[in-house]
Amino acid sequence: MNQGWNARDIPDQSGRRAVVTGANSGIGLITARELARSGARVLLACRDERRGKEAADRIRYAVRGADVEFAALDLADLSSVREFAAGYRADRLDLLINNAGVMALPYGRTADGFETQFGVNHLGHFALTGLLLPKLLATPGARVVSVSSGLHALADIDMGDLNSERDYRRWVAYGRSKTANLLFVHELARRAAAAGSGLVAAAAHPGYASTNLQTAGARMENRRLAERVMELGNRVIAQPASAGALPTLYAATAPGVRPDSFTGPRLLGWRGAPRPSWRAGWTRSDVAGERLWVASEQLTGVTFAVPGA
Repeated sequence: MNQGWNARDIPDQSGRRAVVTGANSGIGLITARELARSGARVLLACRDERRGKEAADRIRYAVRGADVEFAALDLADLSSVREFAAGYRADRLDLLINNAGVMALPYGRTADGFETQFGVNHLGHFALTGLLLPKLLATPGARVVSVSSGLHALADIDMGDLNSERDYRRWVAYGRSKTANLLFVHELARRAAAAGSGLVAAAAHPGYASTNLQTAGARMENRRLAERVMELGNRVIAQPASAGALPTLYAATAPGVRPDSFTGPRLLGWRGAPRPSWRAGWTRSDVAGERLWVASEQLTGVTFAVPGA
């Protein structure tokens, strides 16, 4: 992998269609902008209509001729996920970027009763991918890229307590949700290979990138000191969101990206150009991947149609 890879190295994406969740800010916005700059037609899937449309305008302003649209998607509400998927009318989908996420929030539940971090970061994207899978399978060279985190190392998945009802610790719950992202990619890649499909399921993480993700949880609980510490880290330590988006863009567009790969920043997994990233051994478990898959199908009611898998 080229240590100097950057957004200028993205291959021509003309004629390709992409969906980017959480594209209204941070890494998602940069990802959508650079895909549009490379010629892709990009659908910004965002919860907030005003912010989503403003993001589309910002991309059009930055990229002359950018082909971008907004569509409402609330990953904390499976009815919204189903509505979004039903409204996707194109006959192809080349790139699904499962980027949106929440981090270290106080305990809460989604509209369907799931713990918020597990529900948004994993189950919402699981359902979205399953509902859009026929479009992906019908598109040669399609890829699904799920944005995980180096902090998946904080915790393995707990199949006996997926909703963290026994003992909720915000950072442990976050780590579990990011482990779930990697197990999902692992199992999707395994099933696609068993079916003889060319679909590439891969994962990426941004390292320590400056976005509003770090401060959201502290702000919700009015923890001023924690919020200020996070803001200081963003200013002093973190790399900009434009650099944090590079691993996602690499996984989505670079030639030769392998199924079940995990791409992150080069320098200690915190910053720098994209390269293969370390991941905890538990994220490669076929047994855990299948158990989480079955549980996710039961919880969401979304069954994946992977012929022959």
